Amino acid sequence: MNLDAPAFSRFRHSGLEFAFFDEGDPSGAPVLMIHGFASSASVNWVYPGWLKTLGDAGYRVIALDNRGHGATDKPHDPQAYRPSLMAGDAAALLTHLGIDTVHVFGYSMGARISAFLAIEHPERVRSLVFGGLGIGMCDGVGDWDPIADALLAPSLDDVTHERGRMFRAFADQTKSDRLALAACIMTSRDLVERRDIAKVDVPTLIGVGTKDDIAGSAQELAELMPHATALDIPGRDHMLAVGDRVFKKAVLEFYAALA
Repeated sequence: MNLDAPAFSRFRHSGLEFAFFDEGDPSGAPVLMIHGFASSASVNWVYPGWLKTLGDAGYRVIALDNRGHGATDKPHDPQAYRPSLMAGDAAALLTHLGIDTVHVFGYSMGARISAFLAIEHPERVRSLVFGGLGIGMCDGVGDWDPIADALLAPSLDDVTHERGRMFRAFADQTKSDRLALAACIMTSRDLVERRDIAKVDVPTLIGVGTKDDIAGSAQELAELMPHATALDIPGRDHMLAVGDRVFKKAVLEFYAALA
């Protein structure tokens, strides 16, 4: 299995330069993939096998590095990371590529961005897959201030908060810009209003690991939406659910039913 990162292209929007890839079958139905906090298009979608899985199934697979992440520009101003702005980045990429409508697949923070994209740019979204985020996108996902503190600490050895250590170690592993990530975590958690998500009427699959203590209930979010289905990803926590075989099989079946 070839899980090497593909060649990335670049485009400019809102004063920033973004990195993205456009792979798979160019004549296939396009899937826009939006990664999670402290991750990147490669870490979230290439290395766990999603690019290969969807590409082999005949889809055109598009993914960008969100602002502050990967090879995209990394402002240090927290106000640059509102989910509405990042949803605008995704819409701008579609415009850049001349694509009108896509399947949108977001994980964790990327699921929140995907929800804002569907609410604010509904004409661009054919379907939604939310991974790693359930009702937490509406109700919040706990206290994340310690994560900003962990990212700004001199070293991992100075971090005692358990979730903070997890994200600091991940940021160090991916050689991320920790100042940009700390800015991002401060403002990227704007909540999605229940009344707004209830108006999103495209087919939606919501996958959350049964050991995920961050996401909140997939079932509770699905109940708010007119055409949503919840998926339990057995035995997986927030970090491991993303590449799970049960999740991949369910996504392929979800897309096949929409063809």
